[in-house]
Amino acid sequence: MQARALSWPLLAALAIPACRPAEPAHAPAEEPPARADDPAPAPVPPVSPPGRDLEAELAAARAAWEADPADEDAIVWYGRRLGYLGRYLEAERVYTRGLELHPDSYRLRRHRGHRLISMRRFEEAARDLAQAARLIEGVPDAVEPDGMPNPAGVPRSTTHSNIHYHLGLAWYLQGRFERAEAAWTDGLAFARNDDMLCATSYWVYLSRRRLGDVEGAAAVLEPVRPDMEILENHAYHDLLRLFRGELAEEDVLGDADGDAIQSATRLYGVGAFRLLEGDEAGARELFERAAGPGQGAAFGAIAAEAELRRLR
Repeated sequence: MQARALSWPLLAALAIPACRPAEPAHAPAEEPPARADDPAPAPVPPVSPPGRDLEAELAAARAAWEADPADEDAIVWYGRRLGYLGRYLEAERVYTRGLELHPDSYRLRRHRGHRLISMRRFEEAARDLAQAARLIEGVPDAVEPDGMPNPAGVPRSTTHSNIHYHLGLAWYLQGRFERAEAAWTDGLAFARNDDMLCATSYWVYLSRRRLGDVEGAAAVLEPVRPDMEILENHAYHDLLRLFRGELAEEDVLGDADGDAIQSATRLYGVGAFRLLEGDEAGARELFERAAGPGQGAAFGAIAAEAELRRLR
């Protein structure tokens, strides 16, 4: 569902500043091998979301993969289901094996890049996601099915938007703000509903401010309105309104004790705003909360960890 039609002139204005043979379709499935230098995987979340059985969903995805381990879609979903349970290293191995069969798969590089970010391997993630962006050039955009749907059950992101979004993160987390800004600005062209417009604009704003481009950062706030149709990215919407001066910090942080991902997003976003406004001590306080126990999978938590390293 598209909440609001965005004119291409507006989006343009915001943007200123040989394959090895595949295995037989029904070859016996094998777990991808471990590497001697693999980092320890993140802990598995203890419970499924309400109304969901993530272990049962993983079992079904594994069965589909075992039935046809060369099928790209089965590989993608097996890896995604592993990732939702915090089994990032196993997911990476599944994607790596899949890329041996489908070396030009932008989908597999997009999802492996995401899980490399989860494991804090940002340089590798950037390589995967940059390659995914090159491979998908000229391919029509398509809605990407949700593995963890929003309450409305309406997918909001697309393959192109997800590749650019995660690529921007991989650069931003390394402190390479110019490349991050470029990736997210490219992603604005694929932000075709209010959720994705807010999510992408939020990171464009932060990266432009880090580059000292105050005017360009202000420009990306122009389309933000209180009445936008937000199905999932409420934290990003509130943070953009904070940046516009429409909300106070306490308005944004009022919901920071709820859902772990939304909480980390709010804490990091307000912390980043404090840092940009010169309040390093106040920023550090919120970064420490955002990076606290139970937040590890959230991009806000990962970004907070990166900021704390830079502030040492």
